[in-house]
Amino acid sequence: MIRIGSRDSRLAIRQAEEVMRALGPDCTLVTMKTTGDMVLDRTLDQVGGKGLFVRELDRALAEGAVDLTVHSLKDVPMEQPDGLPLVAFPAREDARDALVLPENGIWDKSRPIGCSSARRRVQLGELFPEMDVQPVRGNVQTRLAKLERGEYGALVLAAAGLHRLGLQNRISRYFSPDEMLPAAGQGILAVQGRAGELTECTRLLDDRDAHDCALAERGFIKTLGGGCFAPAAAYAEVRQDCLHLRGLYVTADEKTLVRGALTGARQDAAALGRTLALQLKGQAEGML
Repeated sequence: MIRIGSRDSRLAIRQAEEVMRALGPDCTLVTMKTTGDMVLDRTLDQVGGKGLFVRELDRALAEGAVDLTVHSLKDVPMEQPDGLPLVAFPAREDARDALVLPENGIWDKSRPIGCSSARRRVQLGELFPEMDVQPVRGNVQTRLAKLERGEYGALVLAAAGLHRLGLQNRISRYFSPDEMLPAAGQGILAVQGRAGELTECTRLLDDRDAHDCALAERGFIKTLGGGCFAPAAAYAEVRQDCLHLRGLYVTADEKTLVRGALTGARQDAAALGRTLALQLKGQAEGML
């Protein structure tokens, strides 16, 4: 029996169940709360970053309490603990961001737009310069409840999570990557395991397109500092067996935003990310 570790949020469980269906009937689900799920009164940069969503799962994996763990790739730090690699990237869901309005469909623009990342905040500032943008924490259901209570006039959430929860009907509009570049890894699941174990079954989970896009996007972010909270973004697409990578670099003062793109060979995915990151960083520094 393969024990699959997951956060205990509804979305995380849906994601783990996707992996379990692909692996077959000999799986059981083990859920746990993470520090990131429990600390909701502060933004992630104030409490230790995205690693708070995986710390407890990493410990369970290292101690043998579970055999594999399932994460949203965008929540996974750039570096994994020794002996606990990312072993598979299943096929990607919709990578776009989505605008969600209250159930009555009325956008009260006197209320702030709620979003969970600096990446969304700076891009929303370009799209809606007249709007107030404020952080919102909690799982999808918690954020929707805050929206319905009137704490926010609208939310920006990942389309992938809404799709997986069957909440497509709550999406008022999708933001194209030209309007709002997605987070690196958005829409991709990451399966983590112990090095050298369960290699045959995890190989079946791995989608080549998602895998190569993940390497390119994470190569971009890692080159810019990885664990920092700068609002960088990266999104790769497979085009005629090449990778087309778009990136966003924002200076620390958030006054200069630089976008760019590169196309390269799939086998050079991580290097493509590094090259684009250095190009955009150099362009931004030349503008100061």
